Amino acid sequence: MNKKNPVTMIIRGLDGFSEWTGRSIAWLTLLMVLVTFVVVVMRYILNVGNIQLQESIIYMHSFVFLLGAGYTLKHDGHVRVDIFYRPLSERGKAVINIIGTLFLLLPVSLFIFWISWEYVQFSWHTMEGSQEAGGIEALYLLKTSLLLMPVLMILQGIAELLRNIMVLTGQEHLIEADIQEHPL
Repeated sequence: MNKKNPVTMIIRGLDGFSEWTGRSIAWLTLLMVLVTFVVVVMRYILNVGNIQLQESIIYMHSFVFLLGAGYTLKHDGHVRVDIFYRPLSERGKAVINIIGTLFLLLPVSLFIFWISWEYVQFSWHTMEGSQEAGGIEALYLLKTSLLLMPVLMILQGIAELLRNIMVLTGQEHLIEADIQEHPL
């Protein structure tokens, strides 16, 4: 058994959290399909509408995209201009990733959190509900995802930053050894 490296332990912990969050939230996509089916059957076959079910689809859709952002970052599923990035060496990619994380990802995530704080706080203060009669009376929960998304992005951004620093310092083998010893 290798001596545990604290940096790889942090990376593994943050990656594991993003993995768990993404896999958990992914189940909402199946639920979204089922609820959409129910809404369609109710509306067009039974001629009955249900505002809460319709709004729940919007909630689930929002949660999948906002709370799955860290998972997407972990799996390198975000948009990137590969014209310059793809041919670079691993060290070159690490430099680009570090610059992107420090000057784009982290500042933008912090800005989103900061700019959303009062908006979400007011929603919780008023226990904001749906503007539709019979809608979901928990709009404040949906708006809370505006704060959770940047937090999840920052946490995974820290893991990516540490991983890329290890690549630059020639310690990427420690990450691979830790993954082999403790797979997610």
